[in-house]
Amino acid sequence: MLLLNPLFLTVIGLIVGIAYVWQCVTSPLQKLPGPKISLFTSWLLKYHEFRAQRTKYVHELHLRYGPVVRIAPNEASFATLEGIKEIYGSGGSGYNKTEFYNLFTVYGRRTMFSSLTKEEHASRKKILADRYANTNVMKSSSLDGIKERSQRFIERCSKSVGGSLDVFICLHDYAFDCITHHLFHPYGSDSLRHEMDEEVMKQVTFDDSLQNRLVQYYNPPLHKVMGNVLSIFAKPRLTPLADDLVISASGKTEPAQFTLLSRMQDKNYDMQQMEMAAECLDHMAAGIDTTGDALCFLMWQISQPVSFHIQRRLQAEILANPDVPFDKLPYLDAVVSEGLRCFPAIPMSLPRYVPAGGRTINGYFIPENTIVSCQAYSAHRINEVVFPEPELFNPDRWLERTGELDRKRLFFAFASGGRGCIGKHLALAEMKILLKDLYSRYTTLPDYTEMTPSDMEMADQLISSQPRGKKCFLRLEPLTEFKS
Repeated sequence: MLLLNPLFLTVIGLIVGIAYVWQCVTSPLQKLPGPKISLFTSWLLKYHEFRAQRTKYVHELHLRYGPVVRIAPNEASFATLEGIKEIYGSGGSGYNKTEFYNLFTVYGRRTMFSSLTKEEHASRKKILADRYANTNVMKSSSLDGIKERSQRFIERCSKSVGGSLDVFICLHDYAFDCITHHLFHPYGSDSLRHEMDEEVMKQVTFDDSLQNRLVQYYNPPLHKVMGNVLSIFAKPRLTPLADDLVISASGKTEPAQFTLLSRMQDKNYDMQQMEMAAECLDHMAAGIDTTGDALCFLMWQISQPVSFHIQRRLQAEILANPDVPFDKLPYLDAVVSEGLRCFPAIPMSLPRYVPAGGRTINGYFIPENTIVSCQAYSAHRINEVVFPEPELFNPDRWLERTGELDRKRLFFAFASGGRGCIGKHLALAEMKILLKDLYSRYTTLPDYTEMTPSDMEMADQLISSQPRGKKCFLRLEPLTEFKS
């Protein structure tokens, strides 16, 4: 009965509480800059996560405390080149991923992205990396598919002249059609022309399962027991249409040679159909969100009056060089680079565990199993020597020779190291081809009758971000009719 004695329980509670406080105040992380509350609890961080504002909250901490900041009792964020190199580049692939990436298993299987250890990742990457190499992306069979889908996007634009177009929807259609072309052509989508395919895209893009999946991450037993009740208040991730598409496509034979499916179906790799389907769904979701959102934020930015001179200069370069390949236009490259600096497709923290024995990062000793991370949003803004006036959208910074190496080193839009974004070359090709086609024909202007400033605020998802309003209405005016 001693265990039920109130006095005994009170004493035990005090002892546990004192021990916890002592552990916190003697932790090596107490030497890191950061809010005092972060030394004792992670609840404030979790509060901002559940409100889809983690990235902005962590960045505010960096602005207040500097490039190294403690954000929770066992978690630190770095916005430094040394942090990026150590966490993501040491040993070739950096530190192992945390259980956060369990949320990205597909059909009960780990994909390349959700593999936790460097060894698991390296094994799968050996199979997949070939299809994302720039040499494969630049093959005519691959590029022609992207160019064809860009023309379908232009067709949607032409139908909107005289009104406005929700480019949030159309850009995600474009990204969807491009990634499925790369994954398993000729069995991909055509959402720019067919509503049924567009519904598949919307199911993925309009997913609203952030809070549900965060509960799953932070308290798996609770989520397992109360998942059905929780789904009433926080939607689970359900993508049956996308599941049907990738499972069906992954079971078909003779996909185009340049596709990822063709590579995975090679008998040398002995991959089962559901393994291939899991990778395809993972890559498809990532390809839709990252390219679609990055283009959306970028086009909205250069359509604003404050950036209109940038759009005009971009149009001038494209029109003066109609036969120059999309990857040989310096100002287009600068605009895309600046877009990805200001609006990185994956702006938030990429958590890793510090290896056994601990490590010293930026002069601070970080114990083993501490969660450490960098986020592109802050890495692109904190160092004002490398990125002067960081909040200013200024493509010219990428054309300057001075500081070029430092800018490239701190550029974290595609992460870094051996586990950086495998789809970088594909994403850049999709973005540049579309922008070249669009701005050789149209001027884009914001439709303020449909939009408010809050609609284009960044809202965190689990890895990607998107406009909070999940819409982006622009007016498109043919260049021949525009009067400056």
